[in-house]
Amino acid sequence: MKLTALLASTLFLAPFLSAAEFTVEKTATGGAIVKVDGQVFAEYVVDQANKPYLWPIYGPTGKSMTRSYPMKNVEGEKQDHPHHRGLNFGHESIGGFDTWAEKATFGEAKNGKSAERLEHLGAIKHREFKELKGGSTAVIYALSDYIDQTGKVIITEERSMTFQVQGDTRVIDVDIDLIASQGTVKVDDKKDSGLSIRVPHSMSVDAKEGGKIINSNGDKDADSWGKRATWCDFNGPVEGEHLGIAMLNHPSSFRHPTPWHSRTYGLFTANPFGVSQLKLQEESAAFDLKEGDRVKLRHRFIFHKGDEKEGKIAEAYEAYAKETR
Repeated sequence: MKLTALLASTLFLAPFLSAAEFTVEKTATGGAIVKVDGQVFAEYVVDQANKPYLWPIYGPTGKSMTRSYPMKNVEGEKQDHPHHRGLNFGHESIGGFDTWAEKATFGEAKNGKSAERLEHLGAIKHREFKELKGGSTAVIYALSDYIDQTGKVIITEERSMTFQVQGDTRVIDVDIDLIASQGTVKVDDKKDSGLSIRVPHSMSVDAKEGGKIINSNGDKDADSWGKRATWCDFNGPVEGEHLGIAMLNHPSSFRHPTPWHSRTYGLFTANPFGVSQLKLQEESAAFDLKEGDRVKLRHRFIFHKGDEKEGKIAEAYEAYAKETR
C-alpha cells in the first residue's frame, strides 16, 4: 500500500478501531469458526453444499445478518432458492460447469432447462486452509478447487477473508482470485454469478416492513438491479432494530464498478460476469481465462446500524478505495 493511501485509510479508521480480540478455530466438519471477544462472529462451512459459505454471520448488535434457510427452518422466512446460502460465491458456467446452483435448486424437476443445468452441476471443493489467524483481526485464507461431476479440476480459487470490528460496525473483506490452473477456460456471461449474501427476510423490500436497497448512485430497490455502482446497501428491520449490510466494490476488482444482481426478495450479488444478461450491453461478455492468469474480485462487507447514511457507507467506501488490494 502506498504511504499516502495507508495514512489516509488509517486516519479515517483510527477513531473506529476497537480493542476486539479475535480467535479462529477449525470445526469438526472441516470448516472454521471466527469469534470476537469469545462470541461467534461467523462460521465458514465447507461440508453442507456444493460450495463453501459463511453462515451464520452476526452483526454489531448480535443479530443474525443472513437468512437462515436452508440451513435452518425459521418461521416467517421466505423459503426459496436454497442455493442462496449465507455469504457465498458461485458462477453458473466456468468451463461449462455450474457452482451457483445445487441439486436442491431444481427440486424434483427432471426436464427442460432444469435437467440441462443438473447435467452441468459442478462444485467448489475446499482443499485446505493456508492460514487461520486471530488477534486484533481474524483471517481465513482458503484454497478450493472448482470441479466437474467426475472430480476433475477446472480452476483453482484463493479466498482470503479478513474479519474486523470498526467502532459499531463489523467488517468482512472477501478477496477472491480465480486462477486458470489447468489450462485456458471459458468464463461465460451469466446473470446467476458472483459474490452474494442473502439478507434476513424482514430486511427484504418484498417483506414490506421497511427494507430498502440503495446504491452509490442513488438507485433504489428494483431500480438498482443491473446497474453499475461502487457500493450497494441493503437495510431494514431485523428483530426490532434497523440494521444494514453494505457491499463495497474495490477499484482493483474485475470490471469495476461492478453491476449488481440485487433482488427485492433479499438476494444481494456483485456480478461483473453477466454483463449482457444483466442487460448492460447486447454482446456477450464471456471471455477465455488464459492458463496461469487470474481474475481478482475484491469486496468489503460492512454490517452496520441504521441506514446507509447512519452507517457512513459513502465515507467508508472512500477509505476502502484508497487501500491497495
